[in-house]
Amino acid sequence: MQRKVTYLWKEPGAPKPYRTAVSLHGHTNLSREGLYFIPEFAARYGPLRAALAFQDRRAQTISAIRLDFWKAYWTPPLPPLAAFRLEREQIEQKLGLSSLISLTDHDSIAAPLLLRVVPEARPIPVSMEWSVPFRDTILHLGMHNLPSAQAESIMARCAAFTAHPAEEDLPDLLARLHDNPDILIVLNHPLWDLAGIGRPRHAHTVGGFLADLGMYIHALELSGLRSWEENQAVLQLAEGWNQLVIAGGDRHGCEPSAALNLTNAESFTEFVHEIRRGRRSQVLFMPQYAEPYKMRMAQSLLDVVRYYPDFPEGSRRWDERTFHPDASGVIRPLAALWEKSPFFIEAVFAGVRLMEVSPVKRAMQRAFARPEQELQFTLREGQEFAP
Repeated sequence: MQRKVTYLWKEPGAPKPYRTAVSLHGHTNLSREGLYFIPEFAARYGPLRAALAFQDRRAQTISAIRLDFWKAYWTPPLPPLAAFRLEREQIEQKLGLSSLISLTDHDSIAAPLLLRVVPEARPIPVSMEWSVPFRDTILHLGMHNLPSAQAESIMARCAAFTAHPAEEDLPDLLARLHDNPDILIVLNHPLWDLAGIGRPRHAHTVGGFLADLGMYIHALELSGLRSWEENQAVLQLAEGWNQLVIAGGDRHGCEPSAALNLTNAESFTEFVHEIRRGRRSQVLFMPQYAEPYKMRMAQSLLDVVRYYPDFPEGSRRWDERTFHPDASGVIRPLAALWEKSPFFIEAVFAGVRLMEVSPVKRAMQRAFARPEQELQFTLREGQEFAP
């Protein structure tokens, strides 16, 4: 097994021996992103909790709509072709390499199927990010390069499991996917506690998943959207379970993937074989990953709430891209459910938009900067991860 992690800002020549860079795990506006984290986050902050409670009462009084963050969702801003081009341009223009791109919307293969009819994007693999309830947590599996003729039926089986999870059915489902040598299965951001059960408990459940089903997982993701500390823990997790690591951008906004894979493969299927059969992985972190983590999260939020005047009508404002049940339970854009968004929401977003002011952005960069010696991954002596 050969595995290596490098950083473009420290090793500018790292891409030179390679022919291709691979971008995995990017989202489009066809991806439904849950809002269930909002009440959990608000519970820790009194003013926000009170504001949400007030808005809930107001919504019920005015429109008989009760806030339901479990059914509500938002969509990333970029349409599939724009997301594809963003990733391609970073690879081809900044690295001078050929590009392979796999877009993975949540529990949906609509984006790659649409792009298959666009000549410039026709080689794109059919992929998705599968939400897998497992015991007391939720795991996300990157399912890349699904066979076109079977992709719809595979997605249907995965969706059925997500809706009605039965743990005893999961081994057979994963085994059938694993039996196809062209499919790549990645455990995305494995240590992100999506269910909010607490990091130690989540990590324990992930260990149980790898113990029972790790033979069907081909790599663990080093995420371009997660912190240095979490990715360091993922490296140690991969070492403990003798797993490869692979780069995944988890891009939701307009910043291209901060983590790419370097390879000499000429097709996505050849890249899958390199990971699965060759057990070789070269991860490259792009310069944006060295930016302060809190700044990057705020930038992602800014991308989500930004007004896009060139987008088609009905998708320009953030509340046109965010959805909630109406009084009859029908999912509709927030813009159709109110005359204008609540003041406290716009006040928060106004604060985020200050990041676009250069002096504010520079001040935040200085405030959140990390010491250079911390911006590297380390493993025990003898491993092939290289800072």
